[in-house]
Amino acid sequence: MQLDIFQVDAFSSETFGGNPAAVCPLDAWLPDATLQRIAAENNVSETAYWVRNGEVFELRWFTPAVEVDLCGHATLAAAWVLFEQLGECRDTLRFSTRSGELRVRREGGRLAMDFPAKQPEAVALPPGLLQALGLQQAEALYRTDDYLVVVEDESIVAGLDPDFAALAAFEVRGVAVTAPGRHMDFVSRWFGPRVGVNEDPVTGSAHTSLATYWSQRLGKRSLSAEQGGARKGQLHCEVLDNDRVIISGHAALYLRGTIFI
Repeated sequence: MQLDIFQVDAFSSETFGGNPAAVCPLDAWLPDATLQRIAAENNVSETAYWVRNGEVFELRWFTPAVEVDLCGHATLAAAWVLFEQLGECRDTLRFSTRSGELRVRREGGRLAMDFPAKQPEAVALPPGLLQALGLQQAEALYRTDDYLVVVEDESIVAGLDPDFAALAAFEVRGVAVTAPGRHMDFVSRWFGPRVGVNEDPVTGSAHTSLATYWSQRLGKRSLSAEQGGARKGQLHCEVLDNDRVIISGHAALYLRGTIFI
């Protein structure tokens, strides 16, 4: 069997930036074990698969270790492949996913994803979390499916050197550390060793929580964001009244090839 594969750098207008995602279009679903083995072999943070079902694309996402409920950068990459490589002419694409229907539309030079917003809730600091992150202190801690650790300055975010084995012990999808930005509204880094991704360069799904938090804190709905350590990507977020958030970004093709299985 031969499958097409694309690798796209999402949330970057140039290759070698943003977050790489593999995209594999399918005519029909393969066994879950095969999908997981392909994702492990690809060894990027997410592999996206889709099967066309009429006007809707059934979309799934796999890390090298597990299937996940929502992935922003791989959704952006999948939509970019459909628009830019496979000739989809519609302005808006509809994806059926484990997180409900997601829509991606062209918005100037960016692609805009319509995601459900998440409301972070303040929680008590669990023992060992700051030590696992290498932090002395934090301004606040919130939780959705991730922990959101708020620190006072973006230099703290840039200097993080977590203990990934210690972080994997916390029963959350991942840990985002965030601060006000000097040139962006906010910056962040995201760590997910529990789901097989020590650090994700740009995590669109985490911004369904981060954008909500920063929108309330800064008193603005339209936000610019940057995520990453050595490798960075840029996002634009717009928090809506209907418990949705629009997350937008660019993408660039790194490779196109064939998988033989």
